[in-house]
Parts: sequence; C-alpha cells; structure tokens
Amino acid sequence: MVVGTGSGRRTVADVAAAIALDLLLSGRDLTEPRLSPDGTRVGFVHRSGSTTAVSVVGIDPPEVERVVTFGVEPAPGRGLGGGCWDWLANSTGVVYVGRDGELWEVDGASCRRLTAHERACRAPTVSVDGSVVVYVVDDAEVWSAERMTGRTRRLDDGRHEFCFDPAIAPDASVVSWVGWSPPSMPWDAAERVDARLVAGAVDEIGVSRPDGAAVQQTRFAPDGTPTSVHDAGGWLNVVVGDRVVASEPVEHAGPTWGMGQRSYAPAQDGSVVVARNVDGFGTLSIFGAGGERRELDADFLGVHGQLSSVGDRVCALRSGPTCPPEVVVIDDAGPTAEPRVVAVSGVAGWADVDLPVPEAVSIAVTDGRLHARRHPGGGSPNGMLCWIHGGPTDQWTVAFRPRLAYWCSRGWDVLVVDPRGTTGHGRAYQQALNGSWGRLDVDDVAALIEHAHAEGWATPETTVVIGGSSGGLTVLGVLADRPDLVAGGVASYPVSDLRALAEVTHRFEAHYTDTLVGPLDEPGISRRFDELSPLHRAERIRGPLLLFHGADDPVVPITQSDDLVERIREGGGDVEYVVYDGEGHGFRDPVNVRDEYERMHRFLDAI
Repeated sequence: MVVGTGSGRRTVADVAAAIALDLLLSGRDLTEPRLSPDGTRVGFVHRSGSTTAVSVVGIDPPEVERVVTFGVEPAPGRGLGGGCWDWLANSTGVVYVGRDGELWEVDGASCRRLTAHERACRAPTVSVDGSVVVYVVDDAEVWSAERMTGRTRRLDDGRHEFCFDPAIAPDASVVSWVGWSPPSMPWDAAERVDARLVAGAVDEIGVSRPDGAAVQQTRFAPDGTPTSVHDAGGWLNVVVGDRVVASEPVEHAGPTWGMGQRSYAPAQDGSVVVARNVDGFGTLSIFGAGGERRELDADFLGVHGQLSSVGDRVCALRSGPTCPPEVVVIDDAGPTAEPRVVAVSGVAGWADVDLPVPEAVSIAVTDGRLHARRHPGGGSPNGMLCWIHGGPTDQWTVAFRPRLAYWCSRGWDVLVVDPRGTTGHGRAYQQALNGSWGRLDVDDVAALIEHAHAEGWATPETTVVIGGSSGGLTVLGVLADRPDLVAGGVASYPVSDLRALAEVTHRFEAHYTDTLVGPLDEPGISRRFDELSPLHRAERIRGPLLLFHGADDPVVPITQSDDLVERIREGGGDVEYVVYDGEGHGFRDPVNVRDEYERMHRFLDAI
C-alpha cells in the first residue's frame, strides 16, 4: 500500500531529473530543539560543515534566528539524540558541552567555563531555579555543579558502568538517571536510579526496573511525578508514575544509542505528548490523563522527536521522506492546531524535487512476520537496492534520508528492510536476533528479497544489497550464502569477524556480542563466533563487492576489512576495496563522501 495523501504528503511520481549530488551535500544538521522555560523562544543546535552553534529564535514576539554561543563551539549529537545543551532558568542563557568536553555557560555577552574535568561531559540539565547543573562525565559518572560557587560533586555511587540522561525534580529534591552495566546493553536491562538530595548532597540512592524490562528517558512531570519509557509490556511505552500512558503494541521511543533522546513530553495539565513509531512510520500524539489519544500535526508524513512542552505549546524536530528536518512549534495542542516552522535544515532547492513516498511491506514467515518499507524509484527502472540498517539494534524509520532519495531519483527502487533484531516492532522482535547475529538477519533479508522478486519489483540480476557496520555483516552473509538472489553488494565498514569484534572494539559496545552471539569464553560458544562470521565464509563471496572502510574506525577496526579482502581475493572473488584516511565509523569529509557516491555510480552502472 502507498501511505499518505493530502497536505505535506506527495503521491509517488516519476522523478523527472536526478537529484544533484551537490544538493544532497547541502544544508545543515539540526538537533535538540527546546522551548525556553517561559515558552517564548526555541533554541536548537546546528552544524554546517565543520561549524557548530546553538541558536535561538523568538516566538512571542517573533524574532529572527540568532546564534547565541561563541568561543568554544558546541559538541552536538545527531538526529533525534543529543545531550549537548539546556536552557538557563532566565530563558535567555544556555549551558552547553563544548568540543573540549567541558560545560560552558553563555548568557548575553558573558561566557564562562563551568567545569574543569578534562574529560568528556554530556547531557547538562539545569534545575528549575537555575542554581544547579547536573551532567554525566565519561558516560559513567553523574555530577552536579553549583553555578554560583563552581563547586562540583559526584552523585552516583559507581554501581553502574554506564550512566545516561540525568534529570532534576522540579523541587530539586531528587536527581534521576538511567544506569546499566555489561554484559547488558541499555535496551537489555537499564534501570532507573533516583538519588535523594539533602542540602545538595546525596542522602539515599534507589534503583528500580520492572522485571525483564529496560528503562530509558527517566525524567519528571511538571508536578514532580517520575516519568520514563520502558518495555515491561513488550513494547516501549511511556509511563507516568505507575501509570502506563498507553499500553499499546506501538513503540514510543528508539534504542538508547546515545544521550538526549526526548520522544515524549509531559504537559502541565497532566497530558503527555508522544512520538509514536508505527512500523517505521510516525505519529505525534497527545494522550490525556484518561488515556484518550488525539493526533497533532496529523497531515505530516514522517517522524517527530526532541519534544518539549511549556503550557499549551509543543516543540518538535520533524522530518519525513519528502521533508528535510525542521523545527516546528504547535500552539494550543488542539485538534485544529497548525504547526509553525521556525527553523529548517534543507536548502530551498528541496522544495522543487518530487520525492517518493514509501510503502509499508509486511510478509509472513514460518515463525512470525517480517517488515520493510519500499521507496519506489522514478524515471527509467534500474532495479532494486536492498538497504540494511546498522546496529543491528536500530531502525531506519521514514525520516528524511537523502541518500535513498538520491538513488530513487536514478530509477532504483529501495527496499529498507527490518530483519529481526530491528527496533520499532517490540522487545520480542528486537531480541529474536540474540544468539544468531549473522544467521537470522541474513535469512530474514533473503526472505524479503525473495518476496520483492515474487512481486516483480526486481530480479536477481537487478538486485544489489547494501549496508554499513552491522548491515555490512548482513550484506556479506547474503553474498556468501544466497548469491542466487543478488547481482552484487556494497558494504561500508562491515563487521566480518565477530571474534575480533568481541576482543577489540570501543567501550560502549564492548559486550554487545555477549547477547548477539554469546559469551566468548563460554564452552561451546567460541566456535559459534567463527560459524557466524563472514570472514570464515569469504571464499564463497564471489562478488562483485564494493567495500568501503575508514582507516581510523574505532568501532570496527580496519583490520577486519583488510583480512576479509585478502581472503576473498585468495578465493578468486571480485572486490573493490576503498580506504579513506582520517575517517572513522562513517564518512564526513565532503571529498570522501563525493568519492563514495561516484564509486557507487560506477559500480551500479556495471551491474
């Protein structure tokens, strides 16, 4: 089915002209919009090239956008995450994380450093009275800083190896955060931690987590009631106090890959605004105290996040398949409320491009259902690109994805697949990959490709499988195990050796394979790491394969691709190997990004 018609939603149309690469690389990144405490302004972080800043735009009265930060530049998050900044209580100044890792305060012409940890601070949150800032150091320690005296103190007791997203109760009596320790990842067993304060010092620490659940986004409603999101009911739903706002088979949040996700916003009247994920498509809904639901921004096809609410005003970051990210404000939060766009990311040229609207895809398999979204190509048909997201605990929702639009404009259908392990479809779907990474995901993608061929969207001779990181592992698995389904593959910084990944990777994912494969030191499991690794099936990868890797990748070391390429070539396989110096897990240098697209052009033209 084709999803969506009406205002803000375009029907599928042939794209008369291919999207220019320069348009694709234009614009700026927007993240973390936040209403000021008095609700009269919106602040947000933006990145243009290598330059970053926090800007503020006035709503009442309307004012033009102005940059407020100077000196040390902010260190922004990306997309619907963040953890970079917060407002001061006066609704004019801000506290932000600088690129030096310290907290900085800017208020008008005054700029001063608040911390001197010489480590990495994140997620500053200012108390309602403006006297205290709480924040995280090195993703592991929760600290507070008194703004007037400069005194800092550590609040957590070290029981968790990871601490995220601290929040302060309105009366400053409690500081809450999310904590977890390996081998769990945050979506496995994160807990709510509440530290009761007396005279600014920790008097007592309490930890809570519903059995079998993972908690995230621990905050407080305006009246002081604790709030969070957890999946005790099998789905990530918002909870206020002991009340689940809406117990439904719909996700109210994404996975905790970083700090600063704000997928819900409690309002003063007891209602809660929630960004809902329905099979990868989004709705922005407001739930009353009795659970009744009303839609906001109902004519928009896409996703919302980074929500904030003051009085009857709501602010959100939204984007969709036909809409680059933009900051919107909705007044009155009633059924006829119209959003006002107050900041945009994309250049004006995007308004002149007809972009395809994706279709939801769901197929039955022997033990459940699999999900995907098809982005139809325009112009002369080329074939189908089967795109696999990374993670694997993640999902590509119908947010603005210019990379997909770019290839659709050149006649390629793009099938964005959600193999098991993907988020957005409930805890059981996400956890189904545990113990089978590199096997079940490959089988699921193969089933979805077979469905696409049966529907006539493409043939094996016109299908290319593409993915990065974890998605690259799946690409390699498809090329090794089901070469009959595809004409070739493109893999970027792929995982190819699970054993090596378990032994050497960055701190956040150091124990990720414990659940996705199993404990490496457990008898009988060690062999499984080799069985599931594409490196040990490399002689079966005939290609053609286009493989990219950054020389300085801290997540998947480049030695993985070096070894893989050597084995593929020893087996007579066809692989083009491209290494970008100075790049990490993902490519940012515009010269390298342009080169990546040009090489993909040549590769796909030869299919």
